[in-house]
Amino acid sequence: MTSLEMETTDINLVQTHIPKEDVDDAVFLSWKDLWVTVRDGRHGSRSILQGLTAYAQPGELLAIMGPSGCGKSTLLDALAGRLNSNTIQVREVLINGHKQALAYGTTAYVTQDDNLVATLTVREAVYYSAQLQLPDSMSNSEKKERAERTIREMGLQDAMNTRIGGWGAKGLSGGQKRRVSICIEILTHPKLLFLDEPTSGLDSAASYYIMSRIASLGRNDGIRRTIIFSIHQPSSEVFQLFNNLCLLSSGKMVYFGPASAANEFFTLNGFPCPTYQNHSDHFLKTINKDFGRVSYVNQSIIYIFFFKTIMKIAAKLGEGEVPYI
Repeated sequence: MTSLEMETTDINLVQTHIPKEDVDDAVFLSWKDLWVTVRDGRHGSRSILQGLTAYAQPGELLAIMGPSGCGKSTLLDALAGRLNSNTIQVREVLINGHKQALAYGTTAYVTQDDNLVATLTVREAVYYSAQLQLPDSMSNSEKKERAERTIREMGLQDAMNTRIGGWGAKGLSGGQKRRVSICIEILTHPKLLFLDEPTSGLDSAASYYIMSRIASLGRNDGIRRTIIFSIHQPSSEVFQLFNNLCLLSSGKMVYFGPASAANEFFTLNGFPCPTYQNHSDHFLKTINKDFGRVSYVNQSIIYIFFFKTIMKIAAKLGEGEVPYI
């Protein structure tokens, strides 16, 4: 049996029964046959996401990848409950097997754009946010300690007294600003963290540093955090940080499973990655149907991969090997 058959076909990395203490302390997110449509005044409605089935489990990173316009941000918004009023969502997103709302501070969402006050220093921005977000039961000294510890976790201790800056005012780099935004969102120690393209606009070194910090959050604070993020085109080093991968194309799921098994999945389906080429680049090029004559071929690839992936997950759902879906 190949590693692909063991990891992707079986999709048995999640235990059938999660201990109760883990359920109480963590968030297992699952969704089955999820559809999202948007109202169009002229043409009625059109589908953005079509029949997606997958899950995200505690202590792991789930990366959502795909070509531009494939529905990455829409899926992230649907999972986080942030869809616009003009969208229609069919089927529910379950938390630990139930339809429920998480308590305040349990979930956090880092947007793609950094909405920061340019005149504040890093210390001030994070501390003021701590004063607003953390409960009144915490003293000012405890809030200050939480803010400074969070700043250190994101590697910003050397920039604590640097102003954030903006147009016409020099300050932090783009990667540092992104880390400040993450600091503000993780102050409450959320168990479920969403990030919309956290590496957008950053070079490969800054992207790797940010993603490695995100991956190490659970080791630093002891929280088995469920982390879901969209990402456009990661480097090979960043890709190796992912636990699970969800590949989308035109609103359909092309692949879901361990990131380490994705290359073998493409190879066994007749699309091996060329030697020395970045795997994520190869995946995106293979499933992208927007450019040139290859669109007709790639459309058939999408449907082949889509139905194979769905059938593999559905088989395991029927056997009860994936909990809470």
